[in-house]
Amino acid sequence: MAELISNERVDDIPLLLSQMRKLELSEQLDEHFKTHGHWQGLSLGQVVVGWLSYILSQGDHRLNQVESWAAELSHTLKTCLDVSVRSLDFSDDRLALVLDELSQDSQWEAFEGGLNSQTLRVYDLHAQTVRLDTTTVSGYRTPSADGLFQFGHSKDYRPDLPQVKISQAALDPLGMPVSTSVVSGNRADDRLYVPEIQQVQQHLPVSGLLYVGDSKMAALETRGYLAKSENHYLCPLPAVQVSQADLAELLAPVFRGEELLESVAAPGANASDGEATEKTAGTDEGEAIAEGFTITMPQSLGAGPDKFTWQEQWLVVRSFKHQQRQQKGLDQRLEKATEEISNLNLTGRGHKRRSVDDTIAAAENILKRYRVASVLQVTYETTHETIHKRAYRDQPARTLTETTISVTAVLDTDAYQQAQRLLGWRVYVSNDLELSLSAAVYGYRNEYRIERCFSRYKGKALGLAPLFLASDQRVKGLIRLLSLGLRILCLLEFSVRSALDTAQQTLPGLYAGNPKRATAKPTAELLLKAFRGITLTVMKINGTLQYFLSALSQRQQRILQLLKAADDIYLSLSG
Repeated sequence: MAELISNERVDDIPLLLSQMRKLELSEQLDEHFKTHGHWQGLSLGQVVVGWLSYILSQGDHRLNQVESWAAELSHTLKTCLDVSVRSLDFSDDRLALVLDELSQDSQWEAFEGGLNSQTLRVYDLHAQTVRLDTTTVSGYRTPSADGLFQFGHSKDYRPDLPQVKISQAALDPLGMPVSTSVVSGNRADDRLYVPEIQQVQQHLPVSGLLYVGDSKMAALETRGYLAKSENHYLCPLPAVQVSQADLAELLAPVFRGEELLESVAAPGANASDGEATEKTAGTDEGEAIAEGFTITMPQSLGAGPDKFTWQEQWLVVRSFKHQQRQQKGLDQRLEKATEEISNLNLTGRGHKRRSVDDTIAAAENILKRYRVASVLQVTYETTHETIHKRAYRDQPARTLTETTISVTAVLDTDAYQQAQRLLGWRVYVSNDLELSLSAAVYGYRNEYRIERCFSRYKGKALGLAPLFLASDQRVKGLIRLLSLGLRILCLLEFSVRSALDTAQQTLPGLYAGNPKRATAKPTAELLLKAFRGITLTVMKINGTLQYFLSALSQRQQRILQLLKAADDIYLSLSG
């Protein structure tokens, strides 16, 4: 007689645990984080691996949910993680202790370096390009003087909430983090780049790497540090370093016809530029998407005997789509500004009656708000009208002089044409004098790879926001924990994409409602979702426990093949 004992939703747990086992993540953690002598049960590394499998599978970092989850997956975790596993190993108290350990800076730095070495070896990766960026995570907290959560420029569009800032370096083309720093939310971005680069250099002690970042990485001190350490940089120069007047001066030879422009084609057209490999949406292969030229500039940092000098090239580039967007934006701003300035002349019911000074101030505010002061000329005309008031009750007859003002906005044609000539242009800077124009353009355009990391932190994949932890120390530990989860997602995705690329194949069946749609670049989220619904049934038959696993689909088997993972990671559950 058969008696149903339980059903376990196995889903993607064995796959995730096998990927972490491939990295020897548990062993790396146990080597660098020494737990208290009274620690019992699974090691800290095993707890982290099990917890990460829950987070990546469920997209939930809440500590109080993991113990019940582990209890429902008892056989799966005993088979895939450790035979001695207990649900108590994942109690919220135990997980809080894990976060306390991960928040220790010196241990984390040593562990991160060891994990990077292991990752590069196991996946045969060759570090060439590192991307740097920052993001913020807001929370409903009361800031303290020395706390992580502080008010600052919010990238979550929540300036009303205190925040913590994450600075990260990621390895191309995976987007995999190789260094993660957690700092207070009021820290300026430009001061975080050199410390982050130094962390990367400790973990990847090689020279000649290309560091790519946004305009906040363009501080001269950061560029000088990279040049002095025999590495390369690529970043756009901000407006504070290259003003509109400076840009006009750089482009003067182009406008005079003295400077020839080099065309940048869509990816695939420049076979010699190995960097241009990803097709840009909305462009045909071979279509020109930008043009520009390069100039070499001397740079120096410091003074006297400590003065350091180097050469860098400025890559002056005009993106055609960026030009179109800026043109559309300029025309829209001009239209709105002209309309609002014209409305200042309206009087009567429903319109505020302004003084001359108030009207002039309102017009100037409109010009500033829409950033059109340089191309829109505003003239003012005042009139004086004599008004005779009749006597009324206790008010005697009187004569008043009322001053009114009319405002007219007229487009300055010459200034508008000059502004049009500067649209779409941007100056990139690099100390790699052999970096081609197209390689620079696509090198920076691929900045989305690290931005995608941040979207994973805050999205369903890792579920960092909203933050439920009250302790700053544990928030730091949680962010570091999730950075490990991000590594797993990036490596999983990279492995499948690389295998598909080598075999020149695509993978169908990942998109709901369109089973025939195939892709050569599946996301980690879609790959994990493909394993949803795998169930382990536990039954007692004639007094003996029997385990029955739902059959793996062809799609699931294909993904395991691409990952070079044996079916046994699932089949062993029913053994």
